Amino acid sequence: MRLVGIDVGGTFTDFILWDGRDVRTHKVPSSPRDPAKAVERGLRELLPDGPASIVHGCTLATNAFLQRRGARVALLTTKGFEDLLEIGRQNRGRLFDFDWTPPEPLVPRSRRIGVEERIGPDGRVLIPLKRAARTLNGADAVAICFLHSYANPSHERLAARGIRKPLTLSSDLAPEYREYERLATTVLNAYVMPVMDRYLRDLSRRTRGRDLRIMVSNGGQTTPAVAAREPVRTLLSGPAGGAVAVSHLCRRLAIPRAIAFDMGGTSTDVSVYEGGIDLTREGSIGGFPIRVPILDMHTAGAGGGSIARFDAGGALRVGPESAGADPGPACYGKGGREPTVTDAHVVLGRIHPELFFGGRMKLDVRAARRAVSKIGRNAAAAILDVTGANLERAVRAITVERGRDPARFVLIPFGGAGPLHGCDLAERLGMKRVLVPTTPGLLSALGMTLADEVEERSASALCGLGDRRQIGRAFASIGLAGKRFADLRYEGQSYEIRTPWGPGVAREFARRHRLRYGYARSAGIEVVSVTIQRTRVGTKPVIKRIAKGGKSWAKGTVLRSELRAGDRLSSPMVVMEDNATTFIKQGWKGQVDAWGNLDLFLGRAMTDDR
Repeated sequence: MRLVGIDVGGTFTDFILWDGRDVRTHKVPSSPRDPAKAVERGLRELLPDGPASIVHGCTLATNAFLQRRGARVALLTTKGFEDLLEIGRQNRGRLFDFDWTPPEPLVPRSRRIGVEERIGPDGRVLIPLKRAARTLNGADAVAICFLHSYANPSHERLAARGIRKPLTLSSDLAPEYREYERLATTVLNAYVMPVMDRYLRDLSRRTRGRDLRIMVSNGGQTTPAVAAREPVRTLLSGPAGGAVAVSHLCRRLAIPRAIAFDMGGTSTDVSVYEGGIDLTREGSIGGFPIRVPILDMHTAGAGGGSIARFDAGGALRVGPESAGADPGPACYGKGGREPTVTDAHVVLGRIHPELFFGGRMKLDVRAARRAVSKIGRNAAAAILDVTGANLERAVRAITVERGRDPARFVLIPFGGAGPLHGCDLAERLGMKRVLVPTTPGLLSALGMTLADEVEERSASALCGLGDRRQIGRAFASIGLAGKRFADLRYEGQSYEIRTPWGPGVAREFARRHRLRYGYARSAGIEVVSVTIQRTRVGTKPVIKRIAKGGKSWAKGTVLRSELRAGDRLSSPMVVMEDNATTFIKQGWKGQVDAWGNLDLFLGRAMTDDR
């Protein structure tokens, strides 16, 4: 059975095909107004007929939320808690910004409906549900989130009876305590559900009935039915594919610690590998918490299409606004006139105008120069310097700010723009090794073909670690067989650490707590919630070794397809391929490893026994 991984990005849609013997790659421009159109086109060009299994990742739900193109949602909640969506945790998004205002709630006050009912934290019914709302005020999707429904879902299920609209129950989606996070997640799911459902129906039609799986934010795959019912789980599906690929790469090469640096056309996603990439339930998007398991990542609005401009104070800014796929950077020749990061690279000669996109897309150097000249003379270097500072902050947010020293890690840059910035970013962070994987511009699509099918469910526990009866009941309520995890914390803390459940769980929690926070206690551990993860391992591509070489390449431009294992690379050098460009900065040296990865080192000669 052939296997296809598809990653729909803001600028390009990427394809990886494993035919049982070899890996083939393909890339087409994205179609933001109709994302499935680019998918259909790419499949037609790559795989015109025959059966195939498809694993698909996209940012459709994310974009629908960020651009406020979701459904008109009605919220049914416990009477007296209608304003919880606005009250939240009363945290200021930017602590020292007195002009900061919280994001607009996804449900206006007129469609937040209080229902007379009350369930206690122990699951006992305190006020019986008298009747559910009879009018939904013109909504086309419904979210139901009652107080303490994680302990007893009966009222939510009674209220759902007779509703014939897309519906999300908090007790099904996120049956855990913390009412605000559970409420926000439920509302967000309902908000993007109709959009995702329409897209997946259209996608199924355009993929001609082929076996289809959807990438989810925890690094696994799921069915289209689950993704349509719980689209909040797909919000980071594209970046999750890249993180999965980096995990496989690090295990194959015995790399203990790495920073995955995924820079595409519109944004950058950064994650940390330390024997694996951690999951978190404390994610957020656009100021809204996401109380479902997602890979722990930090996202910044910096990409190849990020637009450079001067702010009101005269300072040069780059991003988060992006030229996207249409019209794209000025050098694309599609009408774009604003200077972008990609235009700056073209002006500096780091992207070859005749070889970009495998020669299928000729770049307009004059248009790039005209756009960049709006900033000023010699502006290309300034644009990249500001971009580098933005990228440095993104990496520091998930390393230095969490007690990690980047110098102890290997930087793995990928995405269409990542390898252009890898060496410079590593220098800024005190890192001395950069590993550019094969097909870096398509790594997220490759990761989707490497992902397992994962089903994950959780339940609230809220007890001490020694209360094994309560913990056992929580696990049993999930009704799933698989790996077990617990979200643990010390008494008095507000946030948890996910820890594998089993003998030695206390020691493992203490180890993880010490790694993250610098200390650990000997007692007072609480279990907040428990999780069971069921995994089905499917067919995966086999990454083959490449032919041996040993040639030394001088400075200049090199086609990656001409490189062989053992080849040595000087600097400065540009390595071109049809899905990305790698810039080897002055002072760096490189060698091609047995699988075709570019292993780059700063200020160090390469040795054969490395």
